[in-house]
Amino acid sequence: MELIDKQIKLSVSHKIYTHGHSYKKQQGVVLVVALVFLVALTAVAGALMQNTTSDVKMSDASQVKVVATQEAISAIDEVIFNQINTVGAANGFAAPLATFPTSPAVSAIDTTARIAVATPNNLVVDCPHSRNASSVQVFKCNALQVQITRLYGRNKASTIQVTSGVSQLLLP
Repeated sequence: MELIDKQIKLSVSHKIYTHGHSYKKQQGVVLVVALVFLVALTAVAGALMQNTTSDVKMSDASQVKVVATQEAISAIDEVIFNQINTVGAANGFAAPLATFPTSPAVSAIDTTARIAVATPNNLVVDCPHSRNASSVQVFKCNALQVQITRLYGRNKASTIQVTSGVSQLLLP
């Protein structure tokens, strides 16, 4: 029995003392190493969060530009619709060229519209892409340009311009 008790004491003492150093003295080193790893992981996490923040900002800016473009295209549709469907008046695109350029109202915020003559020297021209065949070029058109300018972004510092052409057949 005594021999077993001595072996147990030796094995216990062997576990407590290794090469003359106590495990209690090494516990502070483990804490320091764990703190160093914690600081390193915190730095990596901070860098990843910074990248994520800039990605979100770029994505938001792209989304704002797409929305502004779609609003400008919708404003062109609105201007064309209002020129053609004015209650109690004739088609605005069939007006004499001397009345252009005009600046019709648009319902979108931070958006301006302009209708101008698209041909040099403000001339009435032969109709492009006409289905009505004419060997003597009898059919004439007002060739007009509808231009929408939309401000967008932070402090409305960016501009988007959308332009559309309109050819209005004029009766001879």
